[in-house]
Amino acid sequence: MSKKTEVSKSKKKTGLVSSLYQNHSTKTSTSDITEKDLLEKLKNKQEITPDDILKLKGPTQNYLCKITDNVYEIDFVHFKIRDMSKNIVLFEVSKESDSDEKTDLSSLDDNSRFIQYRFNKAFLKLRNIGATVEFTVGSKPVQNFLMIERHYFKDRLIKSFDFNFGFCLPDSRNSIEHIYEMPLLSDAEIEEMVSNPFKTKSDSFYFVDNKLVMHNKAEYAYYQ
Repeated sequence: MSKKTEVSKSKKKTGLVSSLYQNHSTKTSTSDITEKDLLEKLKNKQEITPDDILKLKGPTQNYLCKITDNVYEIDFVHFKIRDMSKNIVLFEVSKESDSDEKTDLSSLDDNSRFIQYRFNKAFLKLRNIGATVEFTVGSKPVQNFLMIERHYFKDRLIKSFDFNFGFCLPDSRNSIEHIYEMPLLSDAEIEEMVSNPFKTKSDSFYFVDNKLVMHNKAEYAYYQ
């Protein structure tokens, strides 16, 4: 699997995402766990672990952490998706401001961690895509920064990825490209996904030292 790790130039200190790129898309779990089980853990003040997330078999209805749990002030400021075979940018978005002013997390609502995507159905036939994320880190060092991303269609797991960002310096700006190997879908499956907009969903979970600090959601619609 390819890897591309690069460091952006900014007023902040250079922060290299200093770890081996990992994509454990074939990792499986031995037993299932439900969202209700995880909500019960939270109620009992127990930590949700990466292993818990890998046992989920459907998209979540709730968020499994609070926005304010992001005590490391990790902020995603740029995101780009490209077709690896043709090097064509399919989607790109950046935050409006490049200022170093910190976001008051307590002022945000769940809309800040939810997004809907619309792609041509040809997207579903791509074999590899590159997803570049650029993010800043606050005043605390980030140890063992891990993302787990789970993709579902109608509650069926399509693909699971996890990426280890490793260590990120405090007050740093980091950029890394994840290479996704897309799942093989039949023509019938593709047509079903086109006919059911936003039934394709994903949960992205971010852990620091095995503690869940961020949870983002996305929905996808595909058109002819």
